[in-house]
Amino acid sequence: ASCVQHRLVVRDASSLQLLQLYTCLDQIQYIEWSSDSLFILCALYKRGIVQVWSLEQPAWHCRIDEGSAGLVASCWSPDGRHILNTTEFHLRITVWSLCTKSVSYIKYPKACQQGVVFTKDGRYMAVAERRDCKDFISIFVCSNWQLLRHFDTETQDLSGIEWAPNGCVLAAWDTCLEYKVLLYSLDGRLLSSFRAYEWPLGVKSIAWSPSSQFLAIGSFDEKVRILNHVTWKKITELDHPATIASKNTIVYKEVEKSPTVDTERLSFPPTRELASSLFSTQSKYDISQVPVSLQYVKPVADRANPKVGVGMLAFSADNCFLATRNDNIPNAVWIWDIRKLKLSVVLEQLCTIQCFQWDPCQPRLAVCTGTSRVYLWSPAGCVVVQVPGEGDFQIVSLSWHSSGDSMVLLSKDNFCVCYLEREEV
Repeated sequence: ASCVQHRLVVRDASSLQLLQLYTCLDQIQYIEWSSDSLFILCALYKRGIVQVWSLEQPAWHCRIDEGSAGLVASCWSPDGRHILNTTEFHLRITVWSLCTKSVSYIKYPKACQQGVVFTKDGRYMAVAERRDCKDFISIFVCSNWQLLRHFDTETQDLSGIEWAPNGCVLAAWDTCLEYKVLLYSLDGRLLSSFRAYEWPLGVKSIAWSPSSQFLAIGSFDEKVRILNHVTWKKITELDHPATIASKNTIVYKEVEKSPTVDTERLSFPPTRELASSLFSTQSKYDISQVPVSLQYVKPVADRANPKVGVGMLAFSADNCFLATRNDNIPNAVWIWDIRKLKLSVVLEQLCTIQCFQWDPCQPRLAVCTGTSRVYLWSPAGCVVVQVPGEGDFQIVSLSWHSSGDSMVLLSKDNFCVCYLEREEV
């Protein structure tokens, strides 16, 4: 699904054939599929309205108006039959049921980086709250929206919460001014508290491994710390130095080359294909000899949110690899072998890393850098894919299909779908 102004366009994922066209009341700011792909939600934040459309019954539609309370966020519950709307100034979260048309309210949600999270099986929801100048977490049962647990957290200013994939442990972390990661059980017991250091800026990002065995914590000191699920103690620190010296690390460096044109094919006026090949540069990967010095950007220390520290990290679906980006070395992706707890590969790009995401079915990483190229890494090697098309298609974000057969590439105004051919077994 995609939106153009006030129109919602639904296409077939394999052929991009137009299936449905819906017209909303105003410009669409956000869209989200229900878990079973039968409904789609369109949030019109400026009007404080959510419109819901059905793919099975195109004539049916639903409109939720928050009125004077306003609207700043909207999302589906895991069952795909309830919608959670957050009002302006985070006064409350309203839970609307599409089946019974009933309404439930959750008071005092906190305006933070990640304040509402569901367990992977969809049974429980955790909400970060702020009341009487203290942080709290409430855990709800999603089947009936009853409160299961409510407890305060040992945080100065709670920044975010995240469930482990198995739904047994909830991680909560404090503001970047206070290095603290807290781990709670489903019944609200504090299992462990982790603090790497005291005074400098603290936690910048966290990620659970798919098996729930490891919790990776990216920090402002340019390190990733990995905790284990047995004792919740640190098992290793992963450094991100500007110079790669280890001979066991493979460094792939992106290099640009000018296209070679066959003079016998030259014609005047040139064909469109020939003109595009004449003026477009191509790129490929070279393997660099260590030691390699990466491009280091000195952060501006007297401004808020300095570009320093590990701001992006993600585990591969098979639990074997961890990809990270150190924000003051913005052109490099670091790929760590979790089985050996060692750096395996560094991808050095020509431009700043905008986004990376793992294939949901196999250890294959897709990277984009704001150019018209997408980069793929797997244990077999690296490849650069030039996206064909007219004009300047700058990829700023990407998203894999759940089957791993295709991915959506997004620019500021357009999108395209990249299909990957699978080898026949």
